[in-house]
Amino acid sequence: MLVAFPVSSILFRLYYVNGGSHRWLLTWVGSAGWPLPAIILLLVYPVRGIAPTRPTWTLLLAYAVIGFLSAADNFMFAWSYAYLPASTSTLLASSSLAFTAIFAWLLVHKKLNASSVNSIAIMTAGAVILGLDSSSDRPPGTTSRQYLIGFVLDVAGSALHGLIFVLSELVFVKLLDRRVGSAVHLVLELQVVTSIFACLFTVVGVIASGDFGDMGGESQAFKHGPVAYYMVLVWASVSNQLGVLAGVAVLYLTSALFAGVLNAARVPLTAVAAVLCFGDNMSGFKVMSILLTIWSFGSYVYGGFVEEAAQQHKQNENDSL
Repeated sequence: MLVAFPVSSILFRLYYVNGGSHRWLLTWVGSAGWPLPAIILLLVYPVRGIAPTRPTWTLLLAYAVIGFLSAADNFMFAWSYAYLPASTSTLLASSSLAFTAIFAWLLVHKKLNASSVNSIAIMTAGAVILGLDSSSDRPPGTTSRQYLIGFVLDVAGSALHGLIFVLSELVFVKLLDRRVGSAVHLVLELQVVTSIFACLFTVVGVIASGDFGDMGGESQAFKHGPVAYYMVLVWASVSNQLGVLAGVAVLYLTSALFAGVLNAARVPLTAVAAVLCFGDNMSGFKVMSILLTIWSFGSYVYGGFVEEAAQQHKQNENDSL
C-alpha cells in the first residue's frame, strides 16, 4: 500500500499532464489489472491444495455490490486527477481514514475512542485548509468550477473507499469466516471477483464514450509518444491493483480501520513525490495540511496502542483471578 498507491497516483496524474483526457478510460484502468491477482490465485489453488470457495448467491451479490462501488470510486478519482494536483488529490484522499472509522462504527460496531474522534477532526481540518488554498493550487487551465468538482469528487471517492474497506471486512467476517482456512485464497478471490465486476461495469461507460476507439489517436498525441502512453496505462493499472490487493490483505489480517490507517500513512510520501515529479506548488496551506495528516495518523495509532495495552492489562487481571 505504501508503495503501490503512491505510484498509481503519480501515474494517473501523469496521464493527464502529458495529454491524456479520457476519464472513462482511466476509470477502466483502475480495475483492468484483475488478471494479475487471477493468475496468482490459479497458482495458489494447486500449490496449497485448496479448492475454490463455493459461491452462494449472497456472496456473489456482495461481490457485485463491492465491484460496483469500486467502479464508482475509480470514476470519481479519475475525474479528480484531471482537475487537481497529485499532491492535493492525495491529501484529500487521506480523509478515507475518517470515513472508514465512521462506517466501521455504523456497520461493524467498532467503538470510537477519544483518539479516533480526534483523528477524524484533525483530518477534516486538513481538508478544509486545502479548500481555502484553491486559488493558488489550481493547475494551469483549470477553472474554479473544475477545481471544485475535482475537490468534491475526491472527498466522495474517499468516502466510498472507506465504505469499501468496511464492506470487505463484513464479507470476510459474515460470509467467509476469516478465522478458518487459508488467508491467501480468500483475499485473492475477493479481489479478483470484485475487480471483474468493477471492470464489467466500467466497460459499458468506456464503450459508450468511445474512449477505446480514441486510444490510437491519443497515444500519438501523447507528449512522450505511444510507447510511454501505453506504459503509463499498464503500470497505473498494475500498481493500483497491487495497492488494492495489499489493502484487502491488511483488512483481512487486521481490520478495515487499520487498512485505513496505512492508506493515510502514504500521504506524505505521495505529496513529496508529486512535488518532485510535477513541481506541484507546496504552499503553506498544503504544508499545514500534511502536518495535520501526520498528526491525525499519529493520534489514531497512539490511541490504538493505548486501547490495546488497556485490554491486555484487563486480560492479565482476569487470568490472575
